[in-house]
Amino acid sequence: MPKVSSKRQITLPADQCRLVGIEPGDECQSFVADGRITIIRQEPGIAWGCRAHLEGDPTVSEEESRQDAIEGKREQTP
Repeated sequence: MPKVSSKRQITLPADQCRLVGIEPGDECQSFVADGRITIIRQEPGIAWGCRAHLEGDPTVSEEESRQDAIEGKREQTP
């Protein structure tokens, strides 16, 4: 059973990595839901299809957009 190191690192079992296609050097993401941590392999370009239809607003700077998102000012359009 893997243990968490003092640096909060965990060694994933090789057989589990093989099952899901995680190789040395792969980038992974983790998230918490229902009190559990889930780890997934990051696939390059996977989000491209999700945001391909989105266009930026050239009248809004990156800083303004970031601040609006933090403050929840801008309305989302479907």
